[in-house]
Amino acid sequence: MDAGPVGTARDGLQQAIAQLTDACGPAASADEVIDVLRVCEEARRALDRAVVDATADLQRRGTFAERGYRSPTGALADLLGWERFEARRRVLAAEHVCEQIGLDGTPLPARLPATATLSASGAAGLRHVEVIARLLDSGPARRLAPETWAGAEVQLAAKAGIYTPSELHTWGTQLLEILDHDGAEPDDSPPAQLNELRLSRFRTRPGGKLTGRFDDAALFDAIATTVDAGAAPRDADDQRSSAERQAEALAEVCAQVLSRGRLPETGGRRPQLTVTVRLEDLERRATSASLEFGGQLIAQTLRQLACDAAVIPVVLDGTGVPLDIGRISRIVPDGLRRAVTVRDGGCAFPGCDRPPSWCEVHHVREWQHGGPTALHNLVMLCSVHHRLIHHSHWEVRMIDGLPEFLPPSWIDHTRTPRRRPPPLLQPVG
Repeated sequence: MDAGPVGTARDGLQQAIAQLTDACGPAASADEVIDVLRVCEEARRALDRAVVDATADLQRRGTFAERGYRSPTGALADLLGWERFEARRRVLAAEHVCEQIGLDGTPLPARLPATATLSASGAAGLRHVEVIARLLDSGPARRLAPETWAGAEVQLAAKAGIYTPSELHTWGTQLLEILDHDGAEPDDSPPAQLNELRLSRFRTRPGGKLTGRFDDAALFDAIATTVDAGAAPRDADDQRSSAERQAEALAEVCAQVLSRGRLPETGGRRPQLTVTVRLEDLERRATSASLEFGGQLIAQTLRQLACDAAVIPVVLDGTGVPLDIGRISRIVPDGLRRAVTVRDGGCAFPGCDRPPSWCEVHHVREWQHGGPTALHNLVMLCSVHHRLIHHSHWEVRMIDGLPEFLPPSWIDHTRTPRRRPPPLLQPVG
C-alpha cells in the first residue's frame, strides 16, 4: 500500500492496536483488561461503519459493475475473503444507512435516517442495522402508512442501543404487529401450495439428509405410495424401524430408476452413479472410494456397487487428477465432463459451493484460440463465476492438472493464486 492518507491511517491503526495489546498484559488489572474489551468493541463498530461507507461510495461510483461484478456482495466477498452472508450484511447496511444518489444525480437521504444516526455514533452494530432493515421490509411494515412506518423506524433505532439484535427482533416484531392492527386484507382464495425438497450433504462425515414438504396431495401420494411399496418388513425378524425401512425403500427406488429409468439431463449429462477410486486403493483391491453426492464409501458398499454395471468408476492418480479423455471437439462429451466433475467436484472457484449439476465446463484456453477440449484445458464453473471469468480481470490457469485462479490486482495487488481446498479421500480399512 502506497504512502498517503490511507497508509498513514493504517500505521496509526496498527500503533493503536499495539497499545491496546500492551494495555492488557500481565501487569494490567482486571478492570483495565475489561476497558480494553470495551474500546475494541467501539473500534470494531467504527471500522464496520467505515466499511459500510466505503461500500456505499463504490456502489455510487459503479466501481464494482465496471470491474465485472453484477453484485457488490460478490465483489466484497472476493476482495476481502468474506463469506457471502458477511458481505451481504455490509451491502444491506450501505443501502439503508448511507446517503443515496437519485437517477438524476440528486443526493437522497438514508432510507433509515434514525438508524443511520445511531450507526454513525457507534451505538448500534451491523446486526442491529440488519435487523431493523429486515423488520421494516416485512409484510406488516409495508402495510403501514408512511408516517407510521417512519415512527416505527425511530422507535426501533432507540431500542437498538439497549437491546441485543435478537431481543430487538422480538420486540420489533411485536411492535409492528401492534401498529398493523388490521393485518393483511382477508383472502378467500385457497392458500398457495408449497412443494419443496432439500438435499444437503454432511460436511464432516459421509452421507447427507433430505427434508421436504408437499402440500400437493397428489405429489405426496405418489411418493408415499412408492416408498410404502418397498418399506414392508422383510420378515418377522426384521428389526429395522419404520423410518429406516422407508429410507432404504426410497434409496432402492432411486437406484432402480438410475439403472433402468429415464431422467432429464442435468448440466449437460444424464444422471448416473459415479464412484471415485484412488489408484493406490484400486491396486489394494479398492478399500476406499467416494460418491459424487454421498461422500466416502466403506469398503463393503464399494464392493457391492462395483457389481452393478450402471456404476461408472473413475480412477484418480496420486494428485487427484483423473485420466485425460481428451476429444477434438468444442462440445464436452459425457465421459470427459465426468472426469472434470470428479476433479473439481462442482464450481472450482474458491469459496463457491455450487454442485456439478448447476455448473458449466469452461475452456481455459479458448477454443477459437486453439484450446483443446481436453481435461487439462477444462474447468467447471457455475454460471456466476463463468461470467466473472469472461467479463472481469479474473484469470484461471491449470497448474499440475488442477485449476487455480488469479484475482485482479485491485483485489490483490500481488495476484496470489487461489484454489479451492482439494477433497480428501481417506483410506477405509
